[in-house]
Amino acid sequence: MNHRYGGVVRLRYNFRVHPTPGQQIALAKVFGCARVVFNDGLRLRQQAREQGLAYVSDAELSKQVITAAKKTEARAWLGEVSSVVLQQALADLNTAYRNFFASVTGERKGRKVAPPRFRSRKDNRQAIRFTKNSRFKVLDNGRLRLPKIGDLEVRWSRALPSDPSSVAIIKDAAGRYFASFVVQTAEDETLPPIESEVGIDLGLTHFAVLSDGTKVAAPKFLRRAARKLKRLQQDLSRKQKGSANRKKAVVKVARAHARVGDTRRDWQHKLSTAIIRENQAVYVEDLAVAGLGRTRLAKSVHDAGWASFTAMLEYKAARYGRAFARVDRFFPSTRMCSGCGRVNDKMTLNVRSWDCPCRATHDRDVNAAINVLAAGRAESRNDRGAHVRPAPVPAARREAVTHPDAACSTSSVEGISVLPGGEGVNATTSSSGPTVTCPR
Repeated sequence: MNHRYGGVVRLRYNFRVHPTPGQQIALAKVFGCARVVFNDGLRLRQQAREQGLAYVSDAELSKQVITAAKKTEARAWLGEVSSVVLQQALADLNTAYRNFFASVTGERKGRKVAPPRFRSRKDNRQAIRFTKNSRFKVLDNGRLRLPKIGDLEVRWSRALPSDPSSVAIIKDAAGRYFASFVVQTAEDETLPPIESEVGIDLGLTHFAVLSDGTKVAAPKFLRRAARKLKRLQQDLSRKQKGSANRKKAVVKVARAHARVGDTRRDWQHKLSTAIIRENQAVYVEDLAVAGLGRTRLAKSVHDAGWASFTAMLEYKAARYGRAFARVDRFFPSTRMCSGCGRVNDKMTLNVRSWDCPCRATHDRDVNAAINVLAAGRAESRNDRGAHVRPAPVPAARREAVTHPDAACSTSSVEGISVLPGGEGVNATTSSSGPTVTCPR
């Protein structure tokens, strides 16, 4: 993920770390201290609200739950960890309150944000954050030195573009540790401008259908791992609650789910980077993923991961100087004829192609992608929002004809594409540009 402020871009780089058994104990202690400070601050503000007192300020909160608490016998062990981690725990609490207040007042768009909740010590996912004030350091030998923890072994997959401003140590549900660095760079990564633009129709049968006729098959990572996940979940259900064997079974289930998530994320990174590199503008439909996740297609919708994919397209477009826009979810992209602009009656999902009275025959998904492209161009170039009739879209230069049933594939999963400069977990680079292999 990246964020742009003026000419400076903030980037986040995640790397796997391998703490020793002693360092794991030290990290567990820091995780616990940060959790206690967060909960103490939340409890203090809740009590003040129940008693009708004024909202406890950030400075007063820090003074009571950190500075004064260290002098008490019940919280004396807070002095054994870095104070920066404790301050960052309160910063997370303050951010949670600000998001909640902004959501209540309407300043924050999107779904409503709930008030902060207490952190549980039984939660398998823990995180702490170190800033520059903690004087963490990346050593010449590649290890990460953290105050009162030691030098952690980092598995570097790439070099950091600049000195990090902060680092978060994360332990996920699978028991893995990660170091997440935040760096700032003013480097211009804008790609050379090109003429091609693309509209994308997202679906379940095909993960993505492009306006040039390319169809990307849905990998269905969760469906492929369903049998193994079922077996592991059955083993977990047979273990006695609170036993050591149950804890081991929980980790096994978490590792299986983490493997599915990592594979999906890596594939989406490669596909999104290929699309951004090959097109100057990218337009997608603004799908109601939360609503679709409550239907009978919920499992398939969550397996597809549309929200994360469109988020990747959006931030990569901003990073590399490309245009990105979302088309209104109520736009009739499927029912509108891309040739004459006529809007036909609603059709069921099993109708994959249809004929228009203008004698045009449309592939359902390709027609929708062409309409998404036309609507995206209309919204970006027509500030009054007037309807613009979809224009014919030429085939890609690499195609002599359109293959509506073609599904490109990589060596591991169905879908396109091995691409240059991929940003996935195991991304590969190529100087010759993206290659797409399609079955004949």
